[in-house]
Amino acid sequence: MSGSEEAAFALDRLIHEPNRLAILTVLASVKDADFVFLQRALGLTNGNLSSHLTKLEDAGLVVIEKTFVGKKPRTSAALTSEGRTGIAAHWEQLERLRAIAVQPGSFG
Repeated sequence: MSGSEEAAFALDRLIHEPNRLAILTVLASVKDADFVFLQRALGLTNGNLSSHLTKLEDAGLVVIEKTFVGKKPRTSAALTSEGRTGIAAHWEQLERLRAIAVQPGSFG
């Protein structure tokens, strides 16, 4: 397979991991989401969600904000502009792969 053919099939593994893809997809549909909302919507444990958010934050795809509402801590996450671009590019790549897969004779 040539380099250009490999690029046609390449997926960003950071984004493509199922839980991170789910987090980014939820965040793409809202301005921001609090930790508890994400946890319940995605069915993730505290530690699992926290770990994935940290990876996404380290990559610059999400921003995490910790505040207090009264005396209760609140953690929220939002996509950065890089995150919005990344998730949009990922969905476009998946759509290209789907289009290749449905072309007759695509794979020999």
